[in-house]
Amino acid sequence: MKRINEYRKLFNANSTTELKELKTTYRNLVKEWHPDKFQAGDAKAVEAEQKSQQIIDAYHFLVSIAPETKAANLEEYLITTEEAGILDFQHKKLVLEITFTDGNTYEYFGVTPKLFQKMINSDKQKRFAKRNIFTAFLYRKVKKAAVVA
Repeated sequence: MKRINEYRKLFNANSTTELKELKTTYRNLVKEWHPDKFQAGDAKAVEAEQKSQQIIDAYHFLVSIAPETKAANLEEYLITTEEAGILDFQHKKLVLEITFTDGNTYEYFGVTPKLFQKMINSDKQKRFAKRNIFTAFLYRKVKKAAVVA
């Protein structure tokens, strides 16, 4: 959640900001902080390099959790959460990462350790996750399924 808030603050965005607005803000920030605007060896050049990388990361992250992106990928998400089993999962801070048997991996933000512990102790982890996590938390796809040749 800290990362989400930090990135939204950088882009002056909120949970309903549209992709078009994110893209405009992204372009303006990149123009302002592009490393080529500064002389090599200048202290601002190093700062600009770090800031531009942060802007790029923030943009990709915010696009992945944008309502438009989620709506466009909803059908695939529902198929994954309904049909694929849970292959692996890990919890770090308030982020739960679940890898499904179809190869897709999703991050769920704001999952408390207590809720994660309940999922681990559940007899049917997928059913528990369907009822308590998949629709209740902000999520994003982090890895796509491997293409089978």
